[in-house]
Amino acid sequence: MLSRLAVRGATLRSVRGVSTCKPMLAGPPKYTSETPDPDLGSTTKMTLYQSINNAMDLALTRDPKAILFGEDVGFGGVFRCSIDLRVKHGAHRVFNTPLSEQGIIGFGIGAASNGATAIAEIQFADYIFPAFDQIVNEAAKYRFRSGNEFDCGSLTIRAPYGCVGHGGLYHSQSVEGFFAHCPGLKIVVPRGPIEAKGLLLSAIQDKNPVLFFEPKHIYRSAAEQVPVDYYEIPLGKGEILTEGSDITVVGYGSQIQVLRAACDMAKEKHGISCELIDLRTVMPWDEDLVCDSVTKTGRLLVSHEAQLTNGIGAEISATVQERCFLSLEAPVQRVCGYDTPFPLVYEPFYVPDKFKCYEGIMAAINY
Repeated sequence: MLSRLAVRGATLRSVRGVSTCKPMLAGPPKYTSETPDPDLGSTTKMTLYQSINNAMDLALTRDPKAILFGEDVGFGGVFRCSIDLRVKHGAHRVFNTPLSEQGIIGFGIGAASNGATAIAEIQFADYIFPAFDQIVNEAAKYRFRSGNEFDCGSLTIRAPYGCVGHGGLYHSQSVEGFFAHCPGLKIVVPRGPIEAKGLLLSAIQDKNPVLFFEPKHIYRSAAEQVPVDYYEIPLGKGEILTEGSDITVVGYGSQIQVLRAACDMAKEKHGISCELIDLRTVMPWDEDLVCDSVTKTGRLLVSHEAQLTNGIGAEISATVQERCFLSLEAPVQRVCGYDTPFPLVYEPFYVPDKFKCYEGIMAAINY
């Protein structure tokens, strides 16, 4: 547990000594827009939620067997990701469900196993746990238990995840680690509008059940010129966003913006060259890309909002230690959420902000 926690500038000591920096209440860094591949054609400005809406619109248009459903989805959804889709594609294809996450996923499994392309929405990732049995014991095992005679691979489960500034215990959690331990599932977390559209279209087409977690606190603050036409970004492939030589920095989702700011700080203050990698797909993650980078730089920092213990960062750390041991110049640094329930007023202390990530970079460099 936290050995000491105080507010108004007092020192925050973290779980298991990950960070002892003073909390900086500056909020998340401003979103840095990216430029799409010009080969993808004409673009228009979209926020994150608009790019997700556009991806589902294209999927419903191209595939007459595609259906979209969830709590309030027919009305546009809490975050408006499905706005106007029922009007365009009909109430028989875009519709509301009862307030039953277990029922939503159970229905999705049945629909997908009978030939539909099922896109299910869980209103908040925090609400996904009543459906845990359906996802882990049914969807993930459906193909395996039937010897590939049956499957529900055309099931995509969308859910907004992560901090939002005021969500507290039940509207702020990062749940990807709970599902990463389960064979048969793919887990995708986009960092922005361009990525979200391409990754979601790939998830919908993938013939395995896919959990697609959307960083809700940048639904509207993240805006980019997004290609208008259909395009896919392959699942299981990470991306080097900034090449570097001194340390490899790995994250996913909205944490990429935090890590980008921390890398910039390290470069401006000390001339440190950080190689920044976005995993994109948390499971299966791109082991070769990360390990090749660590072999080059000799150092690694992994960061995510989810809790430290048994998180995605722990798996990456263990794999890098096994594959890159002789190349490591310092212990792997993990900068993550604390091993506590997600707090409300203490959220600025809880999240792994750019200052904590910068401190982790310096700890690896100065080892």
